[in-house]
Amino acid sequence: MVDAFTQLPVAVLSLNPAVDITYQIPQLIADQKVHAVSSRYDPGGNGINVGRGLKRLEVQACTFCVVAGEIGRFLRHQLDAQLDQVSYQEVDGETRINGTILESLTGAQFEVSGVGPVVSTAQWEHLLDQFVTHCNEGLGVITGSLQRDLPKDLYAEAVRRVQAAGGRALVDSHDELLQHAIEAQPFMIKPNRFELEALVGQPLTNQQDIVREARQLQERGVTWVCVSMGAEGALLVTSSSVLKGEAPSVPLLSTVGAGDSMVAGIAGLLAQGASERDALREGIACSAATVMQPGTELFNKETVDRLRGEVRVTQLSL
Repeated sequence: MVDAFTQLPVAVLSLNPAVDITYQIPQLIADQKVHAVSSRYDPGGNGINVGRGLKRLEVQACTFCVVAGEIGRFLRHQLDAQLDQVSYQEVDGETRINGTILESLTGAQFEVSGVGPVVSTAQWEHLLDQFVTHCNEGLGVITGSLQRDLPKDLYAEAVRRVQAAGGRALVDSHDELLQHAIEAQPFMIKPNRFELEALVGQPLTNQQDIVREARQLQERGVTWVCVSMGAEGALLVTSSSVLKGEAPSVPLLSTVGAGDSMVAGIAGLLAQGASERDALREGIACSAATVMQPGTELFNKETVDRLRGEVRVTQLSL
């Protein structure tokens, strides 16, 4: 592993960030006002979560995001306090608000994703140029949703530009965005099991099924396929091996941000020259530490350090 002074550049693209509001309540009751026991406000969106995770892992990164209106100003205030380096693209409208409701009586979790502002072609092109320039020959993390008016192949374009500049693109998205991105042959994709099932159009009931589909994606030009599987851990299929990482047994408070935390852990170690085995272990430790947190709160480094040794990574003969 290289030291922090020779770490590769890391850039994170967040075109649809949000302010996340989490309410803890006893239980939702139709047509009745319910008073929250507690509430919290966090910067949100997948790319923002990855940037926050990298910061907590003490990995230098720059997050490139769109902000709009009064909510955007509030988000900027939060991000300036939580990230080392952020590049903002101001647009008209309002940054979206996401809502999470946690029921203490049932353990149920409800999530509502808000609608983001309109972003013009010139605006996203400008932000994308900055993102690629910062990434250079390092890592470009491309993750999350897009505003509905943006082209579905935008992430594919981002992948092509990152890799044409000599960098490696890591994509964590879904549906059409992921389909198009795969055609651009990113270095890594990280779908969860359900996203991979949607991608291939069939249920994947065991590890053999997942590895088979991952290898087909590699035939289309993807180098690493990492499939997260919740409490079962994750599979990482590379050009040379199939690794299974077992998730440690931890108390579950919220799954929000778990996938983003895995991406942060993997990207952070890749930027420092770590092995694929260590990168997978770090990603799983970060994800496990996040599900121990309430609402949209992410892991803390102390918990990751403790859990890292509990993550068992084995090579599979599949």
